[in-house]
Amino acid sequence: MTLSSEALSSTRVDVVGTIDDAIELCYQRGWTDGLPVVPPTEEKVLAFLEMSGREPSDIIGVEPVRGRVITAEKVAINAVMAGCHPEYTPVVIATVEAMVQPEYSLHGSSASTGGSAPLMIINGPIRNKLEFQSGHNLFAGGPQFRANATVGRAIRLVLINVLENHPGVLDRSTLGHGGKFSFCFAEDEEGSPWEPLHVEKGFRPDASTVTVAASQATLQVGHRRVGTVEGIMDSVADAMLALGSSNSEVYMVLPPEHMKVIKEAGWSKGQVRQYLFDKAQRTAQQWADANVDELPAPGAEKELVPVLKRPESLVLVAGGGTGGSTCALIPRWSKGATAASVTREIDTSRIM
Repeated sequence: MTLSSEALSSTRVDVVGTIDDAIELCYQRGWTDGLPVVPPTEEKVLAFLEMSGREPSDIIGVEPVRGRVITAEKVAINAVMAGCHPEYTPVVIATVEAMVQPEYSLHGSSASTGGSAPLMIINGPIRNKLEFQSGHNLFAGGPQFRANATVGRAIRLVLINVLENHPGVLDRSTLGHGGKFSFCFAEDEEGSPWEPLHVEKGFRPDASTVTVAASQATLQVGHRRVGTVEGIMDSVADAMLALGSSNSEVYMVLPPEHMKVIKEAGWSKGQVRQYLFDKAQRTAQQWADANVDELPAPGAEKELVPVLKRPESLVLVAGGGTGGSTCALIPRWSKGATAASVTREIDTSRIM
């Protein structure tokens, strides 16, 4: 596949001056997320398209509510601007393909006052090939986090530059959270005693996937002592009460120290889910008193209402560094009720 600049349809902007002038122009045009971007030259955009195996005009998806078309060219441009390597392009494309599925609720989650961000979890061989990180400082990045940081950022730039998701205009987030810059990590499949997320969702173990979920900020749960599985889960159950009742989906990221205790105890994912489902509950009146739910019907005040809608509402993922007994809960936008997570296989034919 060989592409020429004539195949590109985006408006050209000639910049006279230095690269700094080009970066400043992007600020002036509103094409950034607040951080400097890489100017998307024709040569760079073509290189990214070559790696994707897509024609510039190929439609990656259509935003279901407003009908905005997202082409391969537009995805490539924003991946360049985010600082991606060309090899990351298929991951960005698969993420966009997942987000435009109606069940993801792209318009609602990105425009809501709730302030969610697209959480991306990478599974399969692509993790190691492209060096997606799953260990220390998982949600915050570092020098070795280029794949995590730039793939997540590329999605944010697609939202801003293609779907016009500008803060205060279409993005009506009251507060938002730092994950809007980038919220992407790989599962620590090797450190988990369980089947990885993508296998649980029906994909082959050797498939590479991205799971995308419109999510709120992480809630980190620390433990004075790692101790027993029950001890860990009791403190998690207490923290889960902050998420409110009847969540259709909540992500829980477990670091190596927790996984070691869980493995030694022989607990399955099902056991962890059931324990937390049973433990994290309040009465209907307590939820109402906390201003989380409506007043219960007469006679139902003492009825127990769990944080999780069902045990399977808890999605368990391995990740994080050693040396600290801290796990994380990631609540979903709209509690996951009106916005499903979507998993998409990544085309690795030009990478692996």
